[in-house]
Order: sequence, then structure tokens, then C-alpha cells
Amino acid sequence: MLPVLPTPASPGGPRRWLPLLLAPLLALMLSGCMGSAMPPRRVVLEALNLQIGLTQAAIAEALDLEAQATPELSRVRVERQQPLSIAGLPGVRLSGHFDWRLAGDAFRVDTPFELYLQRGERRQSWRLARPVRGQDGDQHWLSDPLPLSPAGRS
Repeated sequence: MLPVLPTPASPGGPRRWLPLLLAPLLALMLSGCMGSAMPPRRVVLEALNLQIGLTQAAIAEALDLEAQATPELSRVRVERQQPLSIAGLPGVRLSGHFDWRLAGDAFRVDTPFELYLQRGERRQSWRLARPVRGQDGDQHWLSDPLPLSPAGRS
């Protein structure tokens, strides 16, 4: 048996049902817009690898050690994304979790991450951005280009 929908003459009429019909359409449109700001998975993996490599190099230099090989990343899960401006260019703050393991090791570690990615001036590339405090106490950004992959730019 089909449900009876209110007629225009009944209280609430179509105005009552219109938001229920438009809500899924609006949600779909908004998710489509947000998806275009999200960098491709390959870019997120490159940015994570670069951030890990830069951190390892800084620690090795501070401790006067030799830098180790970058761990193998897997299961990258972006849980939050927030658009923002980074040094006057569009960017996005991503946070989530990823699994990693050292080469030859079967043990995987689940680790949280936070990445800041900055769009290139022509919106054809991404850069890893890192917030730093200047001597004046203001926040500044350091940015590094992501390595170019054989698949081309995003």
C-alpha cells in the first residue's frame, strides 16, 4: 500500500515535504564541491612521505646520526579536511590516520597525522606547507614542492 502524501490544500502541504526532498540533493552537491578541494590520494601519500622524510632528516641532523629509510605507508584514512589560506594561496588542512612499517618488518603501526597542503599558483600542483613561529612570534609557512610523479601532476 502506498503512503498518502499531503495535498496542497492540507496543512503543511508541499512546503513540508520540499526540504525532505531537497536535502539529499543539497548534500550531494556540497560533497561534490568539497571533493574538488581534496587533493588526490597520490598527493596525500607523497606529502606524508615528504613530511616523514623531512622529520627524520631533522632528527638525524640534531642527533648527528645517519638518516634512516622512509617507512612503508599503507591504509591512509583522511578523517577531516578544512580549507584555509596558506600564504595567500588556497590550501587544505588534512588530518587522519595511516599505518606504517619499516622495511622487512611485519609489525604495522597506526599513527595519526596532520598535513597542510597548499595549491600551486596555477592550481596544477600541490606543496607541503609547514607552520613555523618566527622570531617575532607570528606564524609563517615553509613550503616544499611535492616530488613529480611519473603519472603527472594533480
